[in-house]
Amino acid sequence: MKRLRVGVIGQGRSGRDIHTEFLKNVPEKFEIAAVSDALQDRCERAAREYGCPVFQDYREMLGKKDLNLDFIINSTFSHLHAPITKEIMESGHHVLCEKPMAKTAEQAHDLIATSKRTGKILAIYQQSRFAPYYRQVCAVIASGVLGQIRMVKVAFNGFSRRYDWQTLQSFNAGNLYNTGPHPMDQVLGLIGRDIMPNVWCKMDVVNALGDAEDFCKIILSYPGRPVIDLEICNNNHFNPYTYQVYGTYGSLAGTMNHLDWKYYIPSEAPELTLKKEPLPGPSYCKDSLVFHDGSWDVPEADQDLFSSMSGRFYSNLYDVLTTGAPLAVTPEQVCQQIAVMEECHRQNPLPKLF
Repeated sequence: MKRLRVGVIGQGRSGRDIHTEFLKNVPEKFEIAAVSDALQDRCERAAREYGCPVFQDYREMLGKKDLNLDFIINSTFSHLHAPITKEIMESGHHVLCEKPMAKTAEQAHDLIATSKRTGKILAIYQQSRFAPYYRQVCAVIASGVLGQIRMVKVAFNGFSRRYDWQTLQSFNAGNLYNTGPHPMDQVLGLIGRDIMPNVWCKMDVVNALGDAEDFCKIILSYPGRPVIDLEICNNNHFNPYTYQVYGTYGSLAGTMNHLDWKYYIPSEAPELTLKKEPLPGPSYCKDSLVFHDGSWDVPEADQDLFSSMSGRFYSNLYDVLTTGAPLAVTPEQVCQQIAVMEECHRQNPLPKLF
């Protein structure tokens, strides 16, 4: 089995706690061969933990061809994702860029063009595409038992007062660009990755200490497609459901750990006749539908959600780099996501305070 040599730019929460912590546990496929971080203490820690060359200037790492890196992970600040990802490809390396891929659709298109021009693979870390609960929701919808899907409600909510760089517009931060790429990627798969949906959005700052939004309400629509109702808020203690799906035959609701759905089978339903005259009594409409139930609990192997999603994402990336398999998450798909989020920001020009 070929062992891929990986360079990592950034040793913060993402670069270290997500990427290198995962990769070091799959030594048969990946070797952490070089690390870069602007902070000296993080470089020293990486040298101790991974025993690899470290660089405070990522450009020095890009220029050392004798490192023989198979790909480089860009886990820098969000506002640096697009420019550094472009530099990585132009230096002759394949790249895995953390989300968000870019701030604007124009930047995203430029990265796609750079990938094509240089012949280098552009992957974006949208691991929530592989979330077990999302795959189960998709499976239930695809089975047809819920009928035609009219609406999907998704809530990635909590309650917190955040005070780090992820609350600053100058860092391309805020709930939409930070947490948003996860549910946004999922719901675009449900409304369709082949269209640009109509977007309505309301964003505001409620608890964050910076000037970037921590309250987002988004409605996506398109003729003939389900309505998407998405919340990404830091001011809601009560979140009984992550997902709710409204169909013509039934509905689904649940969390990342448990899902329930209930539906009727049309061939079993008694025939009804529309009555224009007042009902006798007076009385209410009565029906005698027989409902069927389904449920799902996250499998034991997937209960560590981050490891489950990362494992499937990196398995696909390994196949892409070693066998030429197609990317499961393409940059063109992520470009659609960036266009939607850019429109959300256009509708909500928050004052820049820092």
